[in-house]
Amino acid sequence: MQTSNFKHLDITIDEKVAIVTINRPEKRNALSPEVLQEITAAFAALPQDAGIHAIVFTGGEQYFSAGFDLNEIRKLEKLNNESYTAMFHQTYRSILFCPLPVICAVGGPAIAGGFDLTMMCDFRYASTKAKFGQREIALSLTPILDPLWRIIGLGRAKELTLTGRIYDAAEAKEIGFVNEVYPTDELLGHVLEIARNMAKFDRQCLIETKQLSNQLLNQDLESSMRIQEWLFRTYIGSNENHERIDALLETLKKNKT
Repeated sequence: MQTSNFKHLDITIDEKVAIVTINRPEKRNALSPEVLQEITAAFAALPQDAGIHAIVFTGGEQYFSAGFDLNEIRKLEKLNNESYTAMFHQTYRSILFCPLPVICAVGGPAIAGGFDLTMMCDFRYASTKAKFGQREIALSLTPILDPLWRIIGLGRAKELTLTGRIYDAAEAKEIGFVNEVYPTDELLGHVLEIARNMAKFDRQCLIETKQLSNQLLNQDLESSMRIQEWLFRTYIGSNENHERIDALLETLKKNKT
């Protein structure tokens, strides 16, 4: 894909991993219409590259995103807000429904719309400097509760959205929003290592597993078991499956000698 067309995003490819970095430091990575459009375009284009198996989404080590560009929001009236609102949700959906796994690396504050972007990723890692808050309620805006409640539970989601409180990285891990917290200068290194290891796996299997995790949320237990049985049967015995088993058996054999 052509990354030169992006003004507010930096995109690099490293060992089958695409690293997407919001780069608007003068505005603390605030989400202007241009930033939203570029994020949507990037997450639409990256899965088309068969050489990419996973995506890391970050804002760098200083901040993830301060959220809505308030100067842009202030211009809106009830009668002319539809396109801007649709733009936000188009961006959210481009991440949430991206077929490839999306790992979020949060180096600093992720507030309001910035927090919402982290919510759309498959899972999140944070630095000790990271902060999280859904501040929409303080601006007389309604927040996004879904998929938040699916991640941290309904009670926690209500607390977070109705109080507008800012959570530090340790609290975010405690409530299950963040998987792990690292020192600031080690965050991206750890996340890239995780992403590179993930990207070694079969690409289509990664895609199917992500799709499965989303599908199961709306199924009864019997239907979930049938879907999982069918999907497992689709992969077991494949050439890729045989090759990986052979490689593992060879490794185990060498370790015994």
